[in-house]
Amino acid sequence: MAQAADASRSTLAFYYGWYGKAETSGSWVHWRTVDPLAERIENSADFPGHGGAYDSHDRALIERQVEAARGAGITGFIASWWGQGSFEDRGVPLLLASAVKHGPAVSAYYEKIVGDDPPSRIKAAIADLDYLLSHYGSDKAWLRADGKPVIFVYGRALNALQPAEWREVIAQVRRDNPGGVVLIADSFKPEYVAEFDGASTYNVTGQTQRKSPAEVAVWAHTAYPKMVAAAQGKISTVTVIPGYDDTHLGRPVPRPVTDRYGGETYRALWKEAIAARPDWVLITSWNEWHEGSEIEPSVQYGSTMLDATAEFSREFLSKKR
Repeated sequence: MAQAADASRSTLAFYYGWYGKAETSGSWVHWRTVDPLAERIENSADFPGHGGAYDSHDRALIERQVEAARGAGITGFIASWWGQGSFEDRGVPLLLASAVKHGPAVSAYYEKIVGDDPPSRIKAAIADLDYLLSHYGSDKAWLRADGKPVIFVYGRALNALQPAEWREVIAQVRRDNPGGVVLIADSFKPEYVAEFDGASTYNVTGQTQRKSPAEVAVWAHTAYPKMVAAAQGKISTVTVIPGYDDTHLGRPVPRPVTDRYGGETYRALWKEAIAARPDWVLITSWNEWHEGSEIEPSVQYGSTMLDATAEFSREFLSKKR
């Protein structure tokens, strides 16, 4: 059973390094039908500010992102990671190089485990986690708790194995990596929390959809303390979103859209997050443009969400644990 890890207060944003443009990466990656004149992207709810669609392997772009995150009080990025040698993996060294200069830490969001059966998935999970730790875990910019590198495990990957199978994976990874690891589950279920070092959720739009800011605040006032308690004394987190709109992706309707209300939804969630006193506040997201949850500046909202992040992050980080 995992023991509690010491965790300094942190404000962490989920980060997507999966965007590519032909000029930098040789082809368009993730963006679809970009129209700069109309400021429209077919598979994005909003249009990125500061020049529109960008490439996640552009060093100058990464520098700007990291500097903007630091200015907004974000202490770290949780970078979406899709496997060894993937497009996202190849961007991690670039992100770390900028982070070590500017301050925000970097962790990985382990998205998917390959394998057709439990034994193959167990083997793959061990190999992937060992890879992340051996390649990046010792980097000065990697996120740490109690001196150990932190990795988040997304629900898709988490649910590919049963809790007992995760116990096997984690035991082997810790044998392979004497420096240790802190693993955060995308779950508040007791059977998973028992095996991991902390609990989290990626998205709360299932609960906030179609609610006014006042209704969102009422929901969060009850739900956030329960999330903190669900961590069972391990690393506790709550998740805030500025809004959510994935209606441009062709997914089955109706979609769980959470309106931004000009930033009031985000502010309502932040206030309740601070009151709940978690170890970490997680922001979904820095730049998930497809699902319209980004706080990165956009044509539609300017820097409204980033400005609010700076305000509330400063307040949260100043609180005593």
